[in-house]
Amino acid sequence: DVRLVESGGASVQPGGSLRLSCEASGYRYYFFCMAWFRQAPGKAREPVAALDSDEITADYGDSVKGRFTISRDPDKDTLYLQMNSLKPEDTGIYYCAVRFLSCASWYVAADFRDWGQGTQVTVSS
Repeated sequence: DVRLVESGGASVQPGGSLRLSCEASGYRYYFFCMAWFRQAPGKAREPVAALDSDEITADYGDSVKGRFTISRDPDKDTLYLQMNSLKPEDTGIYYCAVRFLSCASWYVAADFRDWGQGTQVTVSS
């Protein structure tokens, strides 16, 4: 079974930085799309960033473009999300997800079958 474990969430002040990690295991596909989504209380799950297995296509949600960077270390089977210039509206639970398809239309959360348990990010002064 696919297993995704996120870590790195914390409480930070506005303008600060965090790096989230998602350690993946349990699959042997070589073509896939991995993504980060987030969910604030009372809101729908929001797409944050996605990266395909070739590490060629990286895409971002409009609200994080220019501030967040998605990357992957294939040797460690780990996906990262570097978050800079954090804002209070970045607060939420951040989830890692994977699907064994391309990253076309990756922003549709329902198209991802496997999810991690989430890690809390709080941006507040």
